[in-house]
Amino acid sequence: MSSLGIVGGTVLTPDGRVESADILIDTDAGIIEAITEPGAAGATTSLDASDAVIIPGLVNAHTHVAMALLRGHADDKELHAWLEEDIFPVEATFTAGDVEAGAQLGMLEMIKGGTTTFCDMYFHEGAIADAAVESGLRCLLGHGILTLGKDEAGIVDDLETASSFVSAYHGSADGRIAAALMPHAVRTVDSATLTEVAAIATDLDVPIHLHCSETTGDVEAVLERDGDRPAAVASAAGVFDRDAFIAHGVHLDEDDLDVLAATGTGIAHCPTANLKLASGIAPIADALDRGVPVGIGTDGPASNNDLDMLEEVRQAALLAKAEQQDASALPAPTAIELGTVGGASLLGFDVGRIEVGAPADLAVIDLNAPKFTPRHDILSHLVYVANSGDVRHTICDGQILMRDREVLSLDETKVRETAAEAAVQAIGRVA
Repeated sequence: MSSLGIVGGTVLTPDGRVESADILIDTDAGIIEAITEPGAAGATTSLDASDAVIIPGLVNAHTHVAMALLRGHADDKELHAWLEEDIFPVEATFTAGDVEAGAQLGMLEMIKGGTTTFCDMYFHEGAIADAAVESGLRCLLGHGILTLGKDEAGIVDDLETASSFVSAYHGSADGRIAAALMPHAVRTVDSATLTEVAAIATDLDVPIHLHCSETTGDVEAVLERDGDRPAAVASAAGVFDRDAFIAHGVHLDEDDLDVLAATGTGIAHCPTANLKLASGIAPIADALDRGVPVGIGTDGPASNNDLDMLEEVRQAALLAKAEQQDASALPAPTAIELGTVGGASLLGFDVGRIEVGAPADLAVIDLNAPKFTPRHDILSHLVYVANSGDVRHTICDGQILMRDREVLSLDETKVRETAAEAAVQAIGRVA
């Protein structure tokens, strides 16, 4: 057995304590074999965690990773104007090669930020899966299904593309890649197609993920079209009968939250993107009070504009306090749970915790900086102080993806150069 020891540091335990310990990983099986007293790991290879804390790998519960090519292309606009005037025209020119280049750039950024698992909805999703295989990350992927502006043939083609992707990639890369049915949004997919998606997901035995109630315009458009609110429409179509989770949920009222709670449907909360696009603040504290499952996502790197999950965890904690006018809302221990095991639960992966037998998806956070002094509460520092630049090592499925800030699974220089060129060419096509 080949083994990896992460030694000399402290470990964030599932119950929120931070203890001195070493971690021994079975790299062949990709699992945590032991959590030992310092100096007792006895591994074949080791990573230095001195003056650092080992945490579960972060889980980005919602993104469109290839949109890294559009970061900074168009900012400071409302969501639908931004999409229709600036984003959709460029995306319409994207090739599979463009999408793979953008995906690799986004995955490089996530590795450097300690994210080991992500959920992605886009098109040319096979190119994103190929990039994920190379990067070593764990992910839930799906082709975005749209009916808005499409005729019947176009809708059938979208459903076939989404189903074929699931059949080709679900469970691939030794289980690191899972697939889902991903209708884009209740607003952009008609209720008849949502019903069909639910049936296909049942046949394929995969989850469903979609945008829901991101803006007031989304809610109003669905009310006008279907006579009911988005969550109720999705539920009536059978979408929430599956393992399902929505993205955003900014404009959920009490009835909507009751629907989610009753069906066990989760929310991928994307606080920064919702602020940047002026969509609003999601009622996450109320959702948690009702027992609604919640994870945290960045949304795409063109609407955030980064993929820094530590920053996103902090933003989620701060926004909940402001929205509730209660400084105790979403405390640090809960926030870090949402960024790890909370997101993992939404995506259906058994990750997000440091326990013997659990998958070895880990991030090592360097505490050797003035901002981490004094250390009254390391968990508080993880939420309110740390960011992606503080990640020293990243491990996924027992494999070292980054050691001492050097990414090993991707060629950083090549990825950045390729993505920069692809971005210039894509935007040039619509200039």
